[in-house]
Amino acid sequence: MKLYIAGPMSGFPDYNYPAFERAEGLLQSKGYQTLNPANNPACDTWDDYMRAAIAQVIQADGIAVLPAWQMSAGAALEVHIAHALRVPVHSVDHWAAHTPAEMIS
Repeated sequence: MKLYIAGPMSGFPDYNYPAFERAEGLLQSKGYQTLNPANNPACDTWDDYMRAAIAQVIQADGIAVLPAWQMSAGAALEVHIAHALRVPVHSVDHWAAHTPAEMIS
C-alpha cells in the first residue's frame, strides 16, 4: 500500500522536512511504501512543487497527514484531491497503528 505524506512546509524551519522524514521512517517500518514530497527535486515556484505533489497524490492508495496539515494551502489541496478521488485520508499515527493489510480490508 502506497501512502503520500501531506503536511505543512512553508514557514517551518527546514520546510518541516524532519517531520516528513520521521513520518516516512515510521510508515516504512510498518510495511507501507511512501511518497514523500520532501524527497522531490527542487523547483522554481510553489506551483511547480504542487504539480509534482499532485502527481504523487494521484498515485497514492492513501494520504498520511502530519499535524497542522489544515494550516497548509498545499496540504489542504492534496487532501481535497484525495477526497475527490475517494482515497482514504488519516493521520500518520492512524496509519502506523495498522498494517497495510488491515487498511485494505
